[in-house]
Amino acid sequence: MSVTDLADQARLSVSTCHRRLRDLENTGVIRGYHAAVDPEALGLTFEALVMVTMGRTDQATVAAFEDAVEAEPAIVSAERLFGETDYILRTLTRDMAGYQELYDSVLGTLPGVERLNSTMVMKRVVDGSRGPVV
Repeated sequence: MSVTDLADQARLSVSTCHRRLRDLENTGVIRGYHAAVDPEALGLTFEALVMVTMGRTDQATVAAFEDAVEAEPAIVSAERLFGETDYILRTLTRDMAGYQELYDSVLGTLPGVERLNSTMVMKRVVDGSRGPVV
């Protein structure tokens, strides 16, 4: 959206809107701008969520696990959790066979993993690109 359109929607002058926008960027409230890529347009039609339970949680193992997760392009998001499940990973592959390959060659070999539990995503209701409005 252009600054002019944003200013119009916010009912501000363009210069005021631009200044407020820059302030939000400079203070880190706005961390960046991103393109929204449609995974299906890239042929990535199989989405799975993987719940990871760690067998070892020492600092070196956790760091090695997180480095390996970050390096794998098929893992598109990862969160560390409180509770029985230690991590949840969102994965995208072309199909179930692609997921099986990812599971066997990458996920199953991640450092410190005790157990993996996967579930296929039926439908994305909220895409995660929006933030809270305060």
